[in-house]
Amino acid sequence: LVLCSKGVPQTVATLGLESFLHEAGCKLVFYLHRVARGVSLSTTCLLSGFQAIKLCPSISRWMDLHIRSPKCIVFSCFLCWVLHFMVNIPIAMYVAGPTNSKNMSMFFVYRYCSSHLSGILFSVTAVIYTFTDGLCLALMLCTSISMVLVLHRHKQRVQHIHSSRLSPRTSHETRATHTILILVSMFVSFHALASILSYWITQLQNPSQWLRGISVLVASGFPT
Repeated sequence: LVLCSKGVPQTVATLGLESFLHEAGCKLVFYLHRVARGVSLSTTCLLSGFQAIKLCPSISRWMDLHIRSPKCIVFSCFLCWVLHFMVNIPIAMYVAGPTNSKNMSMFFVYRYCSSHLSGILFSVTAVIYTFTDGLCLALMLCTSISMVLVLHRHKQRVQHIHSSRLSPRTSHETRATHTILILVSMFVSFHALASILSYWITQLQNPSQWLRGISVLVASGFPT
């Protein structure tokens, strides 16, 4: 959803067809993109959180009956969808077609759609999105760090078992740690950079083509 709702319209606009979406199409594309992006962030954090709980003995003992239930995971994912469907309702209110813009600078930002968002409403929505994104990034960092520490301690405990083996293979703990670090590095880097670029573009009167292209590319990086 993230790739289709952002990449396809941007590619079509880059090819020269900038007024191919009507007002309803613009609302749907932008709404789906924001919802899908938020769900992508939230479910990745959920995945990291459930993994951290499963790895940490002190937490998993008293949450064992609840967290291991598939119903809990399904309910959490469902809650993510509902939350982002509600939070992103303002998107459908202020996005308009390419010819109905009251703010031409926003038309140049989106290229194929426009916006009639006021300064106050823009500030409020920006704070909400920044808070939710920042919360997800912070949770992802905390759970990933806790998993790396647990794996490191476990590796130290079983070091004598690994050292007695003749095979020089990398331990399971090391491979898991590398996977976690790669995931969290990509997650934080792509989303933080995409947020910075998006804010920078909204502050410019007429952002350049390459800046808009880089912003879309970075925003599509982690989902890809």
